[in-house]
Amino acid sequence: MSFEEVPHTADIKIRAHAPTLETLFSEACEALMQIMYGKERRAQVTAELDVDAGDTEALLADFLSEVLFRSEVDGLVFSHPKIRITGTHLHAVLDGEPFDRDRHAGGSEVKGISYSGLSVVQDTNGYMLEILFDV
Repeated sequence: MSFEEVPHTADIKIRAHAPTLETLFSEACEALMQIMYGKERRAQVTAELDVDAGDTEALLADFLSEVLFRSEVDGLVFSHPKIRITGTHLHAVLDGEPFDRDRHAGGSEVKGISYSGLSVVQDTNGYMLEILFDV
């Protein structure tokens, strides 16, 4: 995984790098789930979701917000997202498992995905993002 936590005064800030936009979004999802539930996550069930937004940053924020919502409402811990982006439409297939208090309760509660400071940048090495998770 190529994401790191960046120091922030109140929330959790993540920086991720990836060669493609799809991989970048996948890394952001992995970061969210790891912060919330730790590293131990298995693939027992599959969930699909579709998201449309006006631009890349909004697509990322809306995607992660939907993952957060589905995780909390359905009681699932996701891993290994497979993402396809076409323009400003995203289709994701997420592997996951039911939340298990003994294995998943050690993380931080994420209340939401912040647009503040959200950036997705492309350079010669691929893509980089910075995003804040409200805790």
